Amino acid sequence: MRLAGTIKHSMVNGPGIRFVVFFQGCTHHCPYCQNMDTWDPCGGEAVEPESLTMMIKNTKLLDGVTLSGGDPFMQPYDAAFIAKECHNMGLSVWCYTGYTYEQIIDGMAPEGAIELLKQTDVLVDGRFEIDLKSEDCLYRGSTNQRLIDVKETMANGHVCDWKLTD
Repeated sequence: MRLAGTIKHSMVNGPGIRFVVFFQGCTHHCPYCQNMDTWDPCGGEAVEPESLTMMIKNTKLLDGVTLSGGDPFMQPYDAAFIAKECHNMGLSVWCYTGYTYEQIIDGMAPEGAIELLKQTDVLVDGRFEIDLKSEDCLYRGSTNQRLIDVKETMANGHVCDWKLTD
């Protein structure tokens, strides 16, 4: 798989202390994207999924892992593998994507996207839109982006918002 980089301890990419994985490759090309250097699918560096999961396992004090990018859904099988291994470690998995939940379900994301979705606890969906940028958006950049509780959404058949708990 190709990665743009990682952050071992972040407190801005989901709740708690999170290991953040920045996947390389994105076709959304949102204007004013903060990670434009991740767009090129050939950029970044090649990393074996197993070595990344070992790095995550060896990182102390984590509450979860956040898959970002680029777009993790451009490399859904590798991202799903990492997410599953993180769940096996007892970590929550958040995933940022420019696709909407509905586009993923309707097959408009790359093949394998459903496998990644099933391994995701919270999906932050939708393209960043500069006209909807808000400093008041928790864990996202623009008001069109949603924080979706994936398990609840799949069980109920309609999009369910993730709610911050104490």
